[in-house]
Amino acid sequence: MTALHTETPSPRTDAGIEVDVATAHRMLSEPGTVLVDCREADEHARERIAGSKLLPLSSLTAKEVGELGARRVLIHCRGGRRSLDAATRCAGLAASGVQVLSIAGGIEAWRKAGLGTLVNAAQPRMSVMQQTQLAIGLMVTAGTVLGFFVHPGFLALPAFMGLGLIFAGATGTCGLAMVIGKAPWNRASGCAQGSCSTR
Repeated sequence: MTALHTETPSPRTDAGIEVDVATAHRMLSEPGTVLVDCREADEHARERIAGSKLLPLSSLTAKEVGELGARRVLIHCRGGRRSLDAATRCAGLAASGVQVLSIAGGIEAWRKAGLGTLVNAAQPRMSVMQQTQLAIGLMVTAGTVLGFFVHPGFLALPAFMGLGLIFAGATGTCGLAMVIGKAPWNRASGCAQGSCSTR
């Protein structure tokens, strides 16, 4: 008796747009399914799922996802929150026959399930966003401590950082992140000799 090949049914979740890793893995073997990584470029360069297309959430649009020409688009991030935002942003594509789903748990769940990822050891372990958050935290703390114990003028530093965060939130552009992204340790690209591995 030969088993009939059937398509993976649409997932049933509360949000209606999330799918677990095992189901996503099965869906990727079906024609017309594309995997999108909505993390930032530095995260994708450090570790990625083979065959994934990079469309960072910071600039991702439903139009861009629709232009992939896929019947089904699976989106992943690190832990599942950004990909759920991206899938929600693209929900209108269902009207044109494109199913957009978020992979619950992201690349972390993918890795925990024993599914392989490509790792570039030449890339820094800490993402540019984490480095930016660390830098802002250090500057706010230093400015506050110096303003309290040394001179009130140092309080301008945490105030400046706060204004920078307001600007970044309003425009989606973070100047400090762009500067940190150009630091020498964040500039490695591709796979240096022996630096890429599958795990």
